[in-house]
Amino acid sequence: MTNVLLGVIAFGVLVMAVIQVAAIVFAMSAARRIGRVADRLERDLSPVVSNLQAITSEAARVTALAAAQMERTDRLFADLSRRAEQVMAAVPALLGPAGKGFAFLNGIKAAVAAIYELRRSSRRGPAHPDEEDALFIG
Repeated sequence: MTNVLLGVIAFGVLVMAVIQVAAIVFAMSAARRIGRVADRLERDLSPVVSNLQAITSEAARVTALAAAQMERTDRLFADLSRRAEQVMAAVPALLGPAGKGFAFLNGIKAAVAAIYELRRSSRRGPAHPDEEDALFIG
């Protein structure tokens, strides 16, 4: 009977050893498959990663260009604003002499109009006394 028990124990140990060997073989096979999948994934994703790097560097370059352009535009508007303020500050100084010139021209215009009116009234001649008596009611 002890031989039978020893045989059962030996058979159990043998079954456990076979199961462990099978598990190790299965684990190694699975590890090889996972390694192949990882290699294929790395090979397939490497162009995507390089494209993402190129897109990122291009986006950084475009952002830098846009920032530089905005800075130039800001300087342009600042210069334009400063020049507009200078012109607006200079307008009253320019209008002072121009206003005097306009007043002088208006005076000449009034003088010419007065001379023209005098010439027109002198062409009519003096009013006849007979015409004035006809208008007199009295």
